[in-house]
Formats: sequence, C-alpha cells, structure tokens
Amino acid sequence: MNFESLIQVVGTQAHFDLPTLVQAFDEPRESIRVQLSRWLRKGKVVHLRRGHYTLAESYRRVPVSPASLANALHRPSYLSGLWALGFYGLIPEQVHWLTSVTTRPPQHFENAFGVFDYRNLKREAFFGYRVLSEGSTDILVAEPEKSLLDHWHLNPGEWTRERMEEMRYQNTECIDAARLRTFAIRFGSPRLERAVERWLHLVVAGQEGTVSL
Repeated sequence: MNFESLIQVVGTQAHFDLPTLVQAFDEPRESIRVQLSRWLRKGKVVHLRRGHYTLAESYRRVPVSPASLANALHRPSYLSGLWALGFYGLIPEQVHWLTSVTTRPPQHFENAFGVFDYRNLKREAFFGYRVLSEGSTDILVAEPEKSLLDHWHLNPGEWTRERMEEMRYQNTECIDAARLRTFAIRFGSPRLERAVERWLHLVVAGQEGTVSL
C-alpha cells in the first residue's frame, strides 16, 4: 500500500477506519498500521480515534463534518444534550462540544475537528432522533423534545424552576408539549416527568410575559 493507492481508495471519503484498509489491500493489518503511523508523522493522515483516520485536507476531496463524525466515531449514537439544544436554538449559545448519547459505554475523544463526548443511555431510552441533512452528509440528531429530556436526564439532581430559568430557554415554540410528555413517560423517570411539567409551566408563564426564558 502506497500513499497514491490510499488516496484512490479513501480520497472521496470524509474519514475511514483500519478494517476498510485491511479489506481494500492485500497486506497484513500490522503492516498497514505501521504505514499509517509513518503518514501520521508526516502530516498526510490525521488521527481521529483509535483505528479511525482522515486524509489531510490537501489530499481529501470532501470536507469533514464534525456532526457526521460524531455519529461515526462511536456507534450507535446520536447527537443530543447541550449540542442539540444549541443546534435548535433552544438556548442562546451555539455549543461546539459535541455531546452524543449511546447504548454503549461512555467515551470521550478529542481531535482536530472537535471534542466528542458520548454519554450512556439505557437501551429503552435510545429513541426520539431524526436524520437531518448537513451539506452532502446526513446526521442523526435528537428531536427537540428528546434533546431536552436527554440533557435533564444526563445532569443529576432535581430540575427546579430556578435551575431551568438559568438555562435561558428560547424558541420554545418548536417543542410539542404532547410529544415531550409522551417521551418522558417512555423514559420511565418520575424526575423527568416533574421536569417536563415545570418546564411547560415556565413556557406558559413566559408567553404571558411573567417570566423571561
């Protein structure tokens, strides 16, 4: 495997993994790994996480989407929590730390494209996400209602009125109250059900002009 053949195989891919190269080239896995290490040192290949790579920008014919990369680095997973709340404009800040949920053990990766944090959810709570297009790629993102519930679930403690006010929620019209309640019931968490009712009360109060969300 030389670098020109590597470009031919993965040049049109945003990222690739070691098993892909083992299938594409008739060479031992360890030999491919050694060659990748050399190209990493020369800056021709960029390390994403163990066994996952991308070509340096000058050799790659497609851009790398951090959101799409978040889906790929640890599967199954979908983007949620604070990142999704920022994505939907439910909080004032645009969050760059990419938070995802997964049924697998938690993981944390940092590379040239961002900080990727994976939090564990029980299998029964792994629902409520959608496929969205971002440029030429698709990404898995929690629905707005599920991004709220995942954030509340992943941050321990009671979600009091004061704690919710500190989040400065906005654009709350994108939340369907019935879906939010239904998702909370599916979670099977009384703490989340209480959080839902407090949040909905704040939204109504905000619409009446008595609370600034």
